[in-house]
Amino acid sequence: MRQPCVRAVLPWCFSSEYNVDTEVEMRSRIVRIGNSQGVRIPKPFLEQTGLQEEVEIEVEGNRIILYPVTQSRAGWAEAFASMAERGDDALLDGDIPSVTSWDEDEWRWP
Repeated sequence: MRQPCVRAVLPWCFSSEYNVDTEVEMRSRIVRIGNSQGVRIPKPFLEQTGLQEEVEIEVEGNRIILYPVTQSRAGWAEAFASMAERGDDALLDGDIPSVTSWDEDEWRWP
């Protein structure tokens, strides 16, 4: 499970990227935003947690938990390059024969 960065119901700030030695408590109001509602998050909390434009939201019991959005497949290019340098990028199924004639006759690499 990921470490929470902001707990909106209990407004203390936690982060797995930064060491937060003290708990900071601050009140905020729930405000109407169109047909929804939102909470204004103080700038120091945003800076300390790394929250930016988008967040992932989870509900656990009576807590709303926000996480910074992470890039899908972040770091994969570097990991693959490192594998290639070590010679650890061989196909695992390279010796398996084609299952159908479509693989041999129809498939063309673009």
